[in-house]
Amino acid sequence: MTELLISAARASDLSEIVRLEAVAFPAPWKREFFASELQMSDRYNTTARSSEGSFLGYMFAMHFLDEMHVNKIAVNVESRRSGVAAALMADCFRFAGEQEIRSISLEVRETNEGAQAFYRKLAFESVYRRANYYPDGEAAMVMVRQIG
Repeated sequence: MTELLISAARASDLSEIVRLEAVAFPAPWKREFFASELQMSDRYNTTARSSEGSFLGYMFAMHFLDEMHVNKIAVNVESRRSGVAAALMADCFRFAGEQEIRSISLEVRETNEGAQAFYRKLAFESVYRRANYYPDGEAAMVMVRQIG
C-alpha cells in the first residue's frame, strides 16, 4: 500500500465520491446531498488518496456538541482491506479528540458482519438494533465508540 493522504473533501471530489457511492451502497446518496454536506459547518468530510493521487475512499460525518455521527464511509473495491478505512477512521478519531467529542456513532447493516467486525476492532460496541432502517427494509445495528 502506498502512502495515504487524508484531506478535506471538496466540490472537485464530488464526481469520484458519487461514482464510488453508487458501487458501494444499494441505496446511494445523490450528488446534491453530498454537495449540501460540503456546505455545512458542523460536518467533517474527508477523502483518502494514494500518494500518486488516486482516489481511494471517503468519510462523511457530522458533529454536534460532544457527539459525532459517521454518515458514510466507503473504499474502492480494489483498495479494501488495505488500511484505507482504518486511516479514515483514525483521522476521524483525531478530529474528535481535538473537538472534545465524547462519542462517535454509526449504523451498519445487520447482515454486514465484516463491517461490524471492523468497527468492533476500533472499539465500537453494538448498542441497539434499528428495525427497517434501510430503504430495502433491512435493520441497522447502531454502534457507538466512547472517546476519552
